[in-house]
Amino acid sequence: MARPKPPEFDKRKTVAENRRARFDYHIDEKFEAGLALQGTEVKSLRAGEATIAESYAEVKDGEVWLINSNIPEYSHGNRLNHEPRRPRKLLLNSRQIGKLFGAVERKGMTLVPLSIYFNGQGRAKVELALAKGKQAHDKRATIKDRDWKRDKARLMRDRG
Repeated sequence: MARPKPPEFDKRKTVAENRRARFDYHIDEKFEAGLALQGTEVKSLRAGEATIAESYAEVKDGEVWLINSNIPEYSHGNRLNHEPRRPRKLLLNSRQIGKLFGAVERKGMTLVPLSIYFNGQGRAKVELALAKGKQAHDKRATIKDRDWKRDKARLMRDRG
C-alpha cells in the first residue's frame, strides 16, 4: 500500500513572508526546515520582527545555511544579543540535503526561503523552496494573468 501524503506544513504564526519569491521564481518543490537559533533570536521572532526579502539558502560542507536573513536585535537583550544578519543553520535530513545539493549543482536551481513561521509545537521553521528563476517575459505573463483574473472577478461580481 502506498504511503499517505503528509499534510501541508502546520503554520500557526507566520513571522516573515517572501512574497516577491513567488513572482521572481518558478517554485518546484517545498521543504520544511528547522532553524538553529539563539535565545534572543527566538524572542525577536516571537515579537514578529524578521525579513527574508533578500535572503537565500546555500549548501556548504553537507549543511544548509540561510544567508542574508535579517532578525533584528531583541530590544530587551543585553550584551549577549545576537548579530542581526548572521548565517543561520537550517536543520534538514541528510537525504533532503543531498537532494537539494544535487538540484542546485546539476540543474542550476536556487534555494529560496518563502516564509518563517512557528508550527503547532512552537518551533521556528522555514519554508524552503527549490526554485528556478523566471525570465522577463515570464514575469510579464504572470502580471498579465493576475490582471485578467482581477478583471474577471470584478466583471462576475458586477453582473450578479
